[in-house]
Amino acid sequence: MYRPSGFNLMPPVVKNLLIINGLFFLATISFGSAFHINLLDILGLYMPGSPDFEPFQLITHMFMHANFSHIFFNMFALWMFGTAIENLMGSQRFLTYYLITGFGAAFLHLGVSYLEMLSLRSELLAAGYSVTDLQRFVETGSYNILPGVSERTLVGYLTKFFIPTVGASGAVFGILLAFGMFFPNSYIYLFFAIPIKAKYFVMAYGAMELFFGIANRPGDNVAHFAHLGGMVFGYLLIKYWRNRRKIYY
Repeated sequence: MYRPSGFNLMPPVVKNLLIINGLFFLATISFGSAFHINLLDILGLYMPGSPDFEPFQLITHMFMHANFSHIFFNMFALWMFGTAIENLMGSQRFLTYYLITGFGAAFLHLGVSYLEMLSLRSELLAAGYSVTDLQRFVETGSYNILPGVSERTLVGYLTKFFIPTVGASGAVFGILLAFGMFFPNSYIYLFFAIPIKAKYFVMAYGAMELFFGIANRPGDNVAHFAHLGGMVFGYLLIKYWRNRRKIYY
């Protein structure tokens, strides 16, 4: 049985992840201001098949954030919950967990986005567009609207290829899931005032993400299935470690 060797208010992996994310955020601001280069467009994650997709984005997107509130809440959650998990798991295992849940989040998000793209593609083909037309739209980013075709459908199709996904949220949700599993009866204070046990908080948050992901409301730019992917892969990884090596936390 592994037991935590001690408590560190700022364990090394959490500390370095905070620093790296902060540096990437500062670089995004600096490059945009000084050179008019949008690093989000380069390092954010695009769907395979997009002219902007690069394999390295599977890693770099986890360190990019769209704005201050985005990075603040992700990093606050990373410190708040990641500290306890790293102290419990140890740094090496925690880093492995963080990266795998981040990849898992990207995997589920891309999978769902791909299925949504196929649905929109079928609708556009049925409306009169050819495969060549759709390929040209993706390559050029420009399009023409056929009579009777909803522009929202066509734009939604192209959006799948041209809007990058950024943020550490997938891995952070994996950490939140781990906190709920390892410390189920610990209290989390909503709005710093309302106590709720971690296990109920995690279940409620997961249910909300599933609801909003399925609802797929227009204008919702949150990658809900990436959040769920982090939680699902986190759960599977913890169960795998427990069953394979008989490690109990």
